[in-house]
Amino acid sequence: MEKIRVPLTNFQFGEVSPSLTSRTDIQIYNQSAQRVKNFLLRSEGGLLKRAGLESIYQYDTTIDTSKTQQCRLLPFIFSDDEQYIISLENAKVRIFQISPSTGDVSLIQTITSDIASAALPFDHDYLHEYTFAQAGDVMFIAHQLFMPRQLVRTSLTTFQVETFAFDQKSDATVVYQPFYPFQTPTMTLDVSATTGNGVTLTTSSAYWDTSSPSKHIGTTIRYNKSEIEITGVTNSTTATGNILDELKVKLSPNSVRTNEGSNKIEITFASHGLSVGNAITISDSGTVGGISVGNINGSRTVAEVISDDVFTVTAGGSATSSELGGGTPSYSTHAPITSWDEQSYSSLRGFPAAVTFHENRLVFAGTLAQPDSIWFSKSGKYFNFDIGKSEDNDSIHLTAAVGEVQQIRHIVSNRDLQIFAASAEMYIPSFQNQPLTPTNAQLKKQTPFGSGFIRPQLIDGATLFVQKGGQIAREYIFSDGEDAYVANPISTTASHLIKTPIEMNALYGALARAENYIFVLNNDGTMAVFNSNRAEQRAGWVEFTTDGIFHSCVTIDDRVFANVEYDLGDGTTKIVLCEFNRLFNTDMAKVYSGSNSVFNVSADFNNGAVVNVIHGNNFIGEFTVSGGNVDVSSVDASLTFAEIGKKFDVELKTNPIDATLGNGPVTGIPRGISAVFLDLTDTLSVKVNDTNLLVRNVTDDLSQQLTPVTGRKEFRLLGYSRDPQVTITQDAPLDLQVNGLVAELIF
Repeated sequence: MEKIRVPLTNFQFGEVSPSLTSRTDIQIYNQSAQRVKNFLLRSEGGLLKRAGLESIYQYDTTIDTSKTQQCRLLPFIFSDDEQYIISLENAKVRIFQISPSTGDVSLIQTITSDIASAALPFDHDYLHEYTFAQAGDVMFIAHQLFMPRQLVRTSLTTFQVETFAFDQKSDATVVYQPFYPFQTPTMTLDVSATTGNGVTLTTSSAYWDTSSPSKHIGTTIRYNKSEIEITGVTNSTTATGNILDELKVKLSPNSVRTNEGSNKIEITFASHGLSVGNAITISDSGTVGGISVGNINGSRTVAEVISDDVFTVTAGGSATSSELGGGTPSYSTHAPITSWDEQSYSSLRGFPAAVTFHENRLVFAGTLAQPDSIWFSKSGKYFNFDIGKSEDNDSIHLTAAVGEVQQIRHIVSNRDLQIFAASAEMYIPSFQNQPLTPTNAQLKKQTPFGSGFIRPQLIDGATLFVQKGGQIAREYIFSDGEDAYVANPISTTASHLIKTPIEMNALYGALARAENYIFVLNNDGTMAVFNSNRAEQRAGWVEFTTDGIFHSCVTIDDRVFANVEYDLGDGTTKIVLCEFNRLFNTDMAKVYSGSNSVFNVSADFNNGAVVNVIHGNNFIGEFTVSGGNVDVSSVDASLTFAEIGKKFDVELKTNPIDATLGNGPVTGIPRGISAVFLDLTDTLSVKVNDTNLLVRNVTDDLSQQLTPVTGRKEFRLLGYSRDPQVTITQDAPLDLQVNGLVAELIF
């Protein structure tokens, strides 16, 4: 009989796909496992049983079983001492405050309408598609189906919801918002007057949407830089509106030119859109070329169109000299023009799908009508999107003109502004020692994979995103060697754990913990958890499950919270806000006080619920709630407090243990495991295959607390198999940390 010891002391690659269980030739085979369930990967290579889920708040909302997206948790962090958890629900927002002194979490406000008493637009169907960005006391929440909302903290304990509103001129005649020409290049627009309400707007071909005319109402048309608010739609070519500012065009200084002896004067105005015969009214001009003010101002007719930027009118007299001047005149007109446009954001055109802050600008992107557009506010003025004169601090509008139209889904501020679209990844470069301006902003396409609706996360120098289709996670990172961004897959070895994800959150290494984690929430209620440390070239996946369904997750500093749907015991299900808390070894857990080992749990569990009871280091047992109580007096009648919650399973199942002898690998050769040497830290319960360690008999004195085990423990095992494996589980929900193991094979 031949023996060989195989060390398995590093599980840095976590759980790997079943398709890799025969790949004994690759390095990760002996640094991974077939199953890693409810463990965390440690930087040292070992596995730590995940923390239990402490019950914080039980929602009163009835679960809509027709919807998979019941809620969405968001972080709101003003400072280290002022932190909140935001819960978005169907037409509702709950605000939870984290106490700066105790760390306790409590509900402080429930919001069901905005400051205008209008219903909130948040909907079950789209909760996980929302994007958000926070600056100070304000969080912006965006989706294509509604104007961005602002969640505003008005005091330490109060919030309100507002609809995003662009800055306006002091007289409210101009709104500093994006505009776009949605019409065809040759379509004209004529307005029946230059001032007043109820004017008629007529297009040369069909433009107004008669199937949803109400979506036009309240939107703004910009006509020669003056604005008209639409009040109604008559038919496909006719609408009505109120003129907010006289249809007057302010000309630049010295925009009037005369020619000696001629009564024709040239007027320069970029993209004037006028035609021969159009009537205009000139005002505010000065004398130029010997033509008096009275012979320039007044009703005139376009005599000639020299170019898109220059036209002529007939003056009341002839010029005595050729001259450029005329002061700064204006002209008003309601002639049919082609140079008109419509506000970009509306019920008809859609709203931005993505929002972020970048280089002191608020950035929106991806409406329904302009899916490949990106808008930057003016620098330092988050509510002003006026293009202006392309000065350095003016607003910026870019289109991702990189082939096919790209539906932008996410924009992420990193070293550059990163853009994640439906079919590509792009970026807008930042420049060293130079701000982003309208003149230097440029968009570059990088990789062709495309992104889903899950919000990307920054971690370990990269931006992680889930590829469209939801089966592959990638890291988007700049490669100095290629001088470009690359999008490397990071889930290839554990693709089976990525199951149509709906949400992703990052937890960064802090204090004594070096690990970075990404929590990927699947639509089946499980979590895939990614551990990353680029410096050590370590990356692996594990799976989190619970006796319920994960609905949402959020990280705040080094704390992780989750909304979980649990059965309360009689078939009634509720959403419970929980925190992963290492002080607990069960889920939906609390510490209950009682008398004579009887604990009232009716506020959290219904009759029939099966719960586990823990006192200190001792597992008291599994009990059924009856009469609202958990009675453990039959086991220990002296308890006055205990942890009570739902058990969750842990499992480590190694890959088939392989080795190489002098005549080659032992793959496929019948072999057994004669012994397992397990390296443990602070462990109170562990089961190796069918052997329990640290098991207490019911006759033991429960007044004596179990002592955690640290060090190497030996397990003797029997049996032969062509693919021998070691499986580590628990019977009792207590502390468990596995640093590694050595399996002794016999042949």
